[in-house]
Amino acid sequence: MREIIINENDAGRRVDRFLKIYFEKAPLSFIYKNLRKKNIKVNGKKANPEDILNEGDVIRLFLAEDTIKKFKKDVKKYKNSKFPDVLFENEDIILIKKPINMLTHNDQKAYQDNALDRLVDYLIYKEEFNPRLENSFRPAFVNRLDRNTSGILIGAKNLKTLQYLNEGIKNRNISKYYLTIVKGDIKDDFDVDINLKKSKNNVVAKSSDGKRSVTKFKVLKTKNNYTLLSVNLITGRTHQIRASLKEKGYYIIGDRKYGTKEENNKFRKLGLDSQFLHNFCVSFDLKKLEDVKGKNYIFLPNDKMTKIAEDLFDVNLGEIINEKGIF
Repeated sequence: MREIIINENDAGRRVDRFLKIYFEKAPLSFIYKNLRKKNIKVNGKKANPEDILNEGDVIRLFLAEDTIKKFKKDVKKYKNSKFPDVLFENEDIILIKKPINMLTHNDQKAYQDNALDRLVDYLIYKEEFNPRLENSFRPAFVNRLDRNTSGILIGAKNLKTLQYLNEGIKNRNISKYYLTIVKGDIKDDFDVDINLKKSKNNVVAKSSDGKRSVTKFKVLKTKNNYTLLSVNLITGRTHQIRASLKEKGYYIIGDRKYGTKEENNKFRKLGLDSQFLHNFCVSFDLKKLEDVKGKNYIFLPNDKMTKIAEDLFDVNLGEIINEKGIF
């Protein structure tokens, strides 16, 4: 018999969802079967899958130790010596500056450098997170940036903050602003409200059976048939900004999927080796997070991107963002 005591980062989860994380390698049928047969009890009683766990609850597993080891989640050993570039942090939340060509999460079986593992390593080093003491929780981001998009990642250090931030994203109490340069002479601000769907070749386009995607575009500067835009991402769909611009007949410079080879080659010679898309600001309207409520957190693009924008439009990027960039 093994005993699990529910801690602060486990509390608030459904029994079945907690067990699915704890028994990472087990099918749901294994969990439901053992709950039904009372091989898994909570506080000495039979538990229903939908019951909510509270801090201090005791789960007892009346299972063979070999069975537990077979299905239990692995405690990962982190050997990454690199830490993330931190924009802001307190005891609950952390904002990370993600560079171009870094994954938000590892998406392969083999290890690849990624922002989330760097964050975990950093919190282990600071002794703010110990994976061996956690049954189900791991620090996590509530937003995601593509490998070739730089910007701010919003991380949670504990389960309550993670749940609260996810709720904030869902209820649109967290705003995310992007900076981009598009080919074309755009005079007025505009919104794009369409349904988007991903195709088999990983291209996103308008589709009647797609998910609703709402994006607001603000013109910062237009010159020589290029436009510098600030983008307010209302929903969060894959390739939303790029696909929404494509629907309007525009494309981001450096974008190899939705742009043109001619434009990409032109700017590659100037040092742009990715699409010009950068999440430069996040802001929070969250009552329970007083430290960040009503504040804007700014992270400017890397030196190459900043120079391209400032030379192309004859502006100071920081000044124009402060003057016009936030909706």
